[in-house]
Amino acid sequence: MSTPMMDWLSERLPELVADLELLVGVESPSDDAECLDRMAALLERWALERLPAATTRRQAHGALGDVVEVLVEGAAPGEVLVLGHYDTVWPRGTLAEWPFTVADGVATGPGAFDMKAGLVQSVWAVAALRALDVPAPTVRFLFTPDEEIGSKASREVIERAAGRATATLVLEPGVDGRVKTRRKGIGLFEVDVRGVEVHAGLDPEKGASAVTALAEVVLALRDIAAPERGTTVNTGVITGGTRTNVVAGHARAEVDVRVATEEEARRVDREIAALSVTDPRVELVVTGGWNRPPMTPNPGSAELLRRAREVAAAHGRDLGEVAVGGASDGNFVAATGRPVLDGLGAVGDGAHARNEHVLLDRMPYQAALVAGLLAALAEDPLAAG
Repeated sequence: MSTPMMDWLSERLPELVADLELLVGVESPSDDAECLDRMAALLERWALERLPAATTRRQAHGALGDVVEVLVEGAAPGEVLVLGHYDTVWPRGTLAEWPFTVADGVATGPGAFDMKAGLVQSVWAVAALRALDVPAPTVRFLFTPDEEIGSKASREVIERAAGRATATLVLEPGVDGRVKTRRKGIGLFEVDVRGVEVHAGLDPEKGASAVTALAEVVLALRDIAAPERGTTVNTGVITGGTRTNVVAGHARAEVDVRVATEEEARRVDREIAALSVTDPRVELVVTGGWNRPPMTPNPGSAELLRRAREVAAAHGRDLGEVAVGGASDGNFVAATGRPVLDGLGAVGDGAHARNEHVLLDRMPYQAALVAGLLAALAEDPLAAG
């Protein structure tokens, strides 16, 4: 269905694609401070070009990248937080072997889908509102540098900004255009086992194998999982031992836990705390904890989804919702009880994979959806609470 907003954005699709190429063309792996600094500087310049009335600042919240804040004062009451990350999982040098490419209406490149297209669409959504003189609340963009590694440095600034906003829109990719209304919480744990090293042939009975003990722990961790309740446990990395003829004195495992509810998180905590091994000579130490709480709907988020569905219907589309196992910075916002709607970003597929891609013909609509939701929040702000 044609609307002035859709028409305006559709006419500018080549510019949106050019901006996507610009952002993908600067590599921004989460663990590379030099790359992240270049990307942050580019985001500031680019945002000011697209939104000349905006103000920007960079907030240093960690040893690597800065949070880039872009503030656009609105003509309507209230403030909406638009949240996205500019770091990617792809290491420096990936772009040389996998450059940004457009073919048959599909764009590929490292970070295009997750989630630089979402950043482009969000900024163009506000540009459209201003070009068409549609009232909007104040919009505060936060572009963060560490979402892919847990947002430890930026979590505080995200929660503080969400606390003063009437709503938060997360421009992470959706699932075939559906928004994400439930996300699992993530726990990241490390299991260290210390045994007794001896010669495996001469004195095996005097040894206490850390590898054998860790095998017991891995099986116990497997039994903590409860897929029927949405809880999964994955021991993804194991190291241990020194040589085949030495009883292993040390072993280590890295464990990923996903839960759908806080109740399950508490149960997992209890069971992990109770882990033990049969050999009393072995020392077992578990470290780590919960990286992100589960994202579950609250009344404000439900109302935000209802508003978004009305906007989608005005464009002749249905807006579906989906629950996913992955987490995002939206989890932090939901845990504060504030309204949040996630998955408003790119339509495509292949996050963290070499088939990562964006469907370009969906970019104007996704931007129009965000613009329409901002306009709706200007006309009828969400109740404070």
